[in-house]
Amino acid sequence: MYYVSTRNKGTKKLAAEAIAQGLSRDGGLFTPEVFPKLSGNALETMRDMSYQQRAVYVMKPFLDDFTVSELTAYAKRAYGDNKFDVKEVAPVRQVDDGTYCLELWHGPTCAFKDMALQMLPHLLVGSLTKNAEEKTACILVATSGDTGKAALEGFRDVDKTRILVFYPHGGVSAIQELQMLTQQGKNIGVCAVEGNFDDAQSGVKRLFSDEELRETLAERGYFFSSANSINWGRVLPQVVYYVSAYCDLLRDEKIQPGQKVNVCVPTGNFGDILAAFYAREMGVPLGRFICASNQNKVLTDFIRTGIYDRNRTFYNTISPSMDILISSNLERMIFEFTGRSDAEVRSYMEQLAGQGRYEVSDSVRARFQENFSAGFCDDDQTRAMIAKLWNEKSYLTDPHTAVAFHVLEEYREKTGDDTPTLVVSTASPFKFCSDVLTALGEQDIAQGTDVIAQLAAKTGVAAPAPLAGLEHLKSHAPLLSTPADMEKTVLDFLS
Repeated sequence: MYYVSTRNKGTKKLAAEAIAQGLSRDGGLFTPEVFPKLSGNALETMRDMSYQQRAVYVMKPFLDDFTVSELTAYAKRAYGDNKFDVKEVAPVRQVDDGTYCLELWHGPTCAFKDMALQMLPHLLVGSLTKNAEEKTACILVATSGDTGKAALEGFRDVDKTRILVFYPHGGVSAIQELQMLTQQGKNIGVCAVEGNFDDAQSGVKRLFSDEELRETLAERGYFFSSANSINWGRVLPQVVYYVSAYCDLLRDEKIQPGQKVNVCVPTGNFGDILAAFYAREMGVPLGRFICASNQNKVLTDFIRTGIYDRNRTFYNTISPSMDILISSNLERMIFEFTGRSDAEVRSYMEQLAGQGRYEVSDSVRARFQENFSAGFCDDDQTRAMIAKLWNEKSYLTDPHTAVAFHVLEEYREKTGDDTPTLVVSTASPFKFCSDVLTALGEQDIAQGTDVIAQLAAKTGVAAPAPLAGLEHLKSHAPLLSTPADMEKTVLDFLS
């Protein structure tokens, strides 16, 4: 299995090479040259498997330079040993008739990023071994909130790695920031960047494409790699949980074999919903992909019009992990919908870099609209949905998941589509206690980590252990940087 760059199909890498490198040197994203298909009885075969077994079954065709025994060991370390607080790892909860919630936040950092970032370190270290790489991987991460902590936890004290996380100063929740600043590990660094997430993400991409900087790092014994969803080693484990969720619905007789299921995903960087599309490419009977945005609705506008325009007001919302105007993984989807035209993708990305916008062809826009629906909501609507789900369904959600439920409700009212739907729940509500409490009518919000106990007392829902224990951890100050100074920050970190 080879992986090609979305901007140059002539660039081909084996899986271990693509994972270790993270981002193609031409700025493109590695994507499989072909998509393996599940056998006709695969979903039935996986019905009664554990999550770990399903992960190996799904990932192996994409990773033919890894053995089954290697992947089995990785899956056990990533998803076993009580790292997740439920044995199902990614349980599917029924909310009402025809609506199911795929809970992806039962891992060590209480966000969906754990699903991939508990696996990626094993894939990366295995890749370095296969590539006979002697240099140390310097892993750069830009985060809008959840990726940072999950990456720090996943790569904590992993041999032959150093990891530096950049997050927007003032652009993440208090709990998200505290999670990062209490992270332990000898190989980690955390840096607050002046600006928003897009400033941090663009800065990281610039560092990756800086040939002179790469040469400087090589002289010091380092090379760049990524733990963001631009890395195929992040996307592939996300495909697994869509396959697993469909198998759970089959096993529990909520659907019939072959029955279509829609998917509604709160997304800013497009990686989570892209993984659902890839699961369908493998043969999972998924129907409509419903893309849910907050007030930073660049993806909603794009899917509706075919025009991607980041030249707009940026909003800091109560769903900060979606406060993004440059959705990196959209490039992979455009690559598919252009018929894998690297020249067309390259043109769009050059326009985005130079003008901040591009408009796809009529055929590409039509492909998006054939497969995707999109909607958005503001913070008031998000709070209203949190309250509605709690009061009517006794289901407690975080703001990102509430955005998805709101968009799904609007979609169903508009279309009348009653297809069973899987709503992706991306974070524990306890990562956003203040906003959830406000949505539930509380006016006097506790300070610091006391807010976690306040939400637990209000709802009778127990806080996840990793969050409940935050108050006992020592916090350290982050590094500080402007976007222009990120190169210096990296060099200082590695000195």
